Amino acid sequence: MNKGSFRATRCGVLGVEAMAADTTHAFGRHTHDQYGIGLILRGGQKSLSGRGVVEAMAGDVISVNPGEVHDGTPLDAHGRAWRMLYFDPAVLADAMADLTGGSARCAELTRPAMRDAAAARRFCALFRAAIDPRGGHSEIEAREGLLLLLVGLMEPGHEERARAAPSGIERARARIDDDPSTPLSIPELARLGGVSQFQLIRGFSKLTGLTPHAYLVQRRLQKARKQIAAGVTLADAACEAGFADQSHMTRLFTRTYGISPGLYAAAMN
Repeated sequence: MNKGSFRATRCGVLGVEAMAADTTHAFGRHTHDQYGIGLILRGGQKSLSGRGVVEAMAGDVISVNPGEVHDGTPLDAHGRAWRMLYFDPAVLADAMADLTGGSARCAELTRPAMRDAAAARRFCALFRAAIDPRGGHSEIEAREGLLLLLVGLMEPGHEERARAAPSGIERARARIDDDPSTPLSIPELARLGGVSQFQLIRGFSKLTGLTPHAYLVQRRLQKARKQIAAGVTLADAACEAGFADQSHMTRLFTRTYGISPGLYAAAMN
């Protein structure tokens, strides 16, 4: 698949990744285990997530939350270009605590697309500082820009809303989260949750936006991505994440992230 260009860059701060893309690729439903903040540079895209249908055009600052199921489709045949910064939740914990008055270290970004010229300029400055930490950028400026971006993407005083879900469904999800690489079955997860198989699938979809299998695949991809970024070989990353083989991981990785594991490894190591 070659529908454009994707470039990943390891940043100077641990737990932050940069991605630049110019593509017509249509992303299926997937999740990240990171916060994503970005800027549409050219064209536009439509996405569907728990926050509804969102259209973002050139100049819009965009965001995604950890675990948020979403997709992404270009608005026309010319595709779109964007830049994104992905932050591990721990990287933003202090900033989130500061912005919520100390009440939460993991809050929700509630504005998936924001038209704000000042915010766009702040993102561009933050992106440059992230990919070129020796470029003479001010740490104070970068921190200030990050806080101002976050507060613009959050509702004032908003804290992460706990999702009400049966404890059995939560136990099933926790089982996948604990070790997504091990073989699992619907009957096993249903027994663990103390629910029927149908109740498991329906409850899981309501809680996460994904079926148990789709959620398991996303968690395996996230584990593989971390392994690759840490320098693990592609074959070993596929095995440790629970994929049948490297080619299986490669197909799903490329379909989900738009970049092959090999190119991602070259950028991160």
